[in-house]
Amino acid sequence: MSWCRLPLLIITIILSLTFGCSTQEPPFQIDTSKTETVKQFNPKKEEKIRIALGGMITPKEGLVYYREFLDYLGKEIGRPIEYVDAEDYAEINKKLEVGELEGAFVCSGPYVDGKNKFGLEFVAAPYAYGEKVYYSYFIVPINSPAKSLDDLRGKTFAFTDPLSNSGRLVPEFALAQKGEKASHFFREVSYSGSHDKSIQAVSGGLVDGAAVDSLIWEYMHHKYPEKTAKTRIIYKSEPYASPPFVVRSSLDPATKAKLRNVILNAHKTPKGRVVLKKMMIDRFGPLDDSAYDSVRRMKSWLDKSNADK
Repeated sequence: MSWCRLPLLIITIILSLTFGCSTQEPPFQIDTSKTETVKQFNPKKEEKIRIALGGMITPKEGLVYYREFLDYLGKEIGRPIEYVDAEDYAEINKKLEVGELEGAFVCSGPYVDGKNKFGLEFVAAPYAYGEKVYYSYFIVPINSPAKSLDDLRGKTFAFTDPLSNSGRLVPEFALAQKGEKASHFFREVSYSGSHDKSIQAVSGGLVDGAAVDSLIWEYMHHKYPEKTAKTRIIYKSEPYASPPFVVRSSLDPATKAKLRNVILNAHKTPKGRVVLKKMMIDRFGPLDDSAYDSVRRMKSWLDKSNADK
């Protein structure tokens, strides 16, 4: 007997007991030929986890592998992952702050800013080329006579993003220590929007120099050596803690824990290892927040220096 028809049977029995003993009224009959089966209740599907990946964090060629990693992440935690494109780090941080994103791959600079402003939370950082740090490379065209930053005075220079550590903060800090400002030191400063675009601009002779993320320069150097062959590194900064994967502080603890667990253990699964290899990342690992203090010190020094002028 169908469960959905049980209530009809009960009603029939009750009505029969009520009216069946009367000799005045015929037994009450219910026509069940036109009844419909009640659809089973479908619980609301779990909401998507929205994750952003700025074009600054990976070369355009590597974006597909990060998208593949997000697919892997969604399957492992049993929740759909929605990739969210963003114009720059400022937009990503704003979306995280107002709750329009659950997580993002960002640079160490935006992480420090977001942590200070609205409690942005660290989850994991990539370990690559046997290290859990990265550097800022100052690069010039291969045939450039420049041997140091000083040789680029009066030349054109490309930054990547206003909030980028390796792509703007480091060269700004290097110049400030010399008592210089980029707007005065260089003839012209432009923002490329991504590290691979800066590399291409230098390679093609469109600018005289640029500051880029070492992880991205090395990625391109290993996979597409022809794209870095026309560039030369004239300066390598001190090491900085790797650009992290972060989440907004208001994200529920259970989801945070799932994301952290899957990301930190991706290198232990066959599928995870395959995707990480394509991304040229050894694995994602933990870092103490104090690892980003060197970035904080640079920002603080620059803020004080600019305030004194």
